[in-house]
Amino acid sequence: MKLPQKHGNAPQAEVNPALADLAQLDEATVALLGRAKGASWYEDVGNEVDIAVAALCRLRRAGAGARGGSDGGDEAVREAFARTDSETVIWIASRTISYLDEHGFPEGLGPPPSTGDAPVGER
Repeated sequence: MKLPQKHGNAPQAEVNPALADLAQLDEATVALLGRAKGASWYEDVGNEVDIAVAALCRLRRAGAGARGGSDGGDEAVREAFARTDSETVIWIASRTISYLDEHGFPEGLGPPPSTGDAPVGER
């Protein structure tokens, strides 16, 4: 994550200290994602995948705060994923879907919408 520059290579932390904090959290999160690739999440709570996903949540919150809104948090997560290899991103995505499924997310939406014969874009 690149921070705004004032003079030379020194980040403008004094303009918005939250941006410097965000950059540090971003780097730590990317490292945690790398450690989570291939780790199992079923045996132990607090495993490498859980730690990486929790770091992504913290990164999202920090990004939202530093950038003034939830879109900034989502952008921070996408930036971290962009610097992570695709297999790791897929691994984390599958973990997230497993978690949502096992905690009743689909049922919380109510019955699935009728798809009928309408093309995908017209449903």
